Amino acid sequence: MLKKITNIGDCGIICDFGDEVNKETNKEVIQLFNFIKDSVKTKKIKGILNYTPSYNKLIINFELGKIKSKKIIDFIKNSDYSKTIFSQKNKIIEIPICYDEEFALDLNRMEEKTKLNFREIVKEHLNTDFFVYMIGFVPGQPFLGDINRNLYHDRLDTPRIKINKGSVGIVEKFCTIYTFESPGGWNIIGKTPLDLFDINKKKTSILSPGDTVKFKSITKKDLLYFKNE
Repeated sequence: MLKKITNIGDCGIICDFGDEVNKETNKEVIQLFNFIKDSVKTKKIKGILNYTPSYNKLIINFELGKIKSKKIIDFIKNSDYSKTIFSQKNKIIEIPICYDEEFALDLNRMEEKTKLNFREIVKEHLNTDFFVYMIGFVPGQPFLGDINRNLYHDRLDTPRIKINKGSVGIVEKFCTIYTFESPGGWNIIGKTPLDLFDINKKKTSILSPGDTVKFKSITKKDLLYFKNE
């Protein structure tokens, strides 16, 4: 449930759905996100520059010379977006992953924490239907939930300076995929050869909030010879 809408600076507002981090709350965020997206596309509202969903918030940025925050806030408050029907269904995306020990950097750490052997950890990971909560931090990077509680693990005490592109990591109830080489403190359990983000494509990101991700195990040889389709 949308709890409040407040200004952030001169050209932004934040739609706050509370502090809970769960699928039900995030679906409401995504529903408003899709409503704003559709409203911009059909020109029901003008001057919106960007709209960015997170676990339980939606940030809307706008062009101050074309629209004021009050008009956007009134537009949202006076719209019953909960009943809006969208023809485009959320996708189910299969993502290949190689769990070879060369790419599973935190194999021993995960086994020690979870008291499971790596084969059991992999089985749990492959059997999970991951919900895409949001895309962000770096372009195209997905935040996926919800992992079974027996795989929960804290961040690394000291983040790595460099995590390779395609690395798949776990922290607490979430899983992520590094779309670019970057620093990071997630527990790395494998690698995907799939490019999730391409700036040269019209649809730059393969995944969108609300999609479902299933991982499929591949060999190291498969990874080396993999080609994006």
